[in-house]
Amino acid sequence: MSRPVAIVLADAWTRPSAGDHTDDTEAVADLLRRSGHGFDVRTAGPAGDRPLREALSDPDTVLFAHPGASGDDESAFRRLRADKGAIRRFVHGGGCYLGVCMGAFLVERGFLNLVGLAVDEYWSRPGADPSTPDPALVTVRWRGAERRMYLQDGGVIRPTRRALAETEILATYADGTVAACVTRCGDGAVGVVGPHPEAPPSWFHDHGVDLPADHDHDLGVDLVDTLFRTVHGSTPPP
Repeated sequence: MSRPVAIVLADAWTRPSAGDHTDDTEAVADLLRRSGHGFDVRTAGPAGDRPLREALSDPDTVLFAHPGASGDDESAFRRLRADKGAIRRFVHGGGCYLGVCMGAFLVERGFLNLVGLAVDEYWSRPGADPSTPDPALVTVRWRGAERRMYLQDGGVIRPTRRALAETEILATYADGTVAACVTRCGDGAVGVVGPHPEAPPSWFHDHGVDLPADHDHDLGVDLVDTLFRTVHGSTPPP
């Protein structure tokens, strides 16, 4: 029996560079390995193991993750535009899309147009804390419990009224806006999060951000579990 395959996007903007040593691809890959679903985690894209369209057409692929990335969302979408159709077919046909930070911004109508979610930058909202796009801690309520997470220019998620009926909200910011949620998408589902539940301790240390005492991967695992369960039920597909 083959293991379910989870694909993580890898390109020059999700991998370490001279100006940014953060490896977003590997951080999300590590989260998926910790999730307990027995994923065979692979990479795809310009800096990955194989082309993204080829990876998404593999019948063993059940999840595609777009991690955080350097740069802006419009540039990120231009790099992904040629694969938009393949991503939409994959998700609508029963696949899972996991979008972290940049990956969350890209689900919008003007980009991948996967679900009825709008995503705006959190830091520029009136009264937001933090109030800059630089790495910092942000306080969220995750399933009712207060937690502090790593945030770097992450988004606030605004489900449309229609999408809200098929959306499970996992976390909110201090002002009550959505920080993480899972939404049905055809026969598949989309899970998005503004902060970084996959952030390893090195990200905090490298950017001078205090590491919370309760820092763990449990929030990210909850997001992956909820996303996977929305499509496949409580157990991985055969």
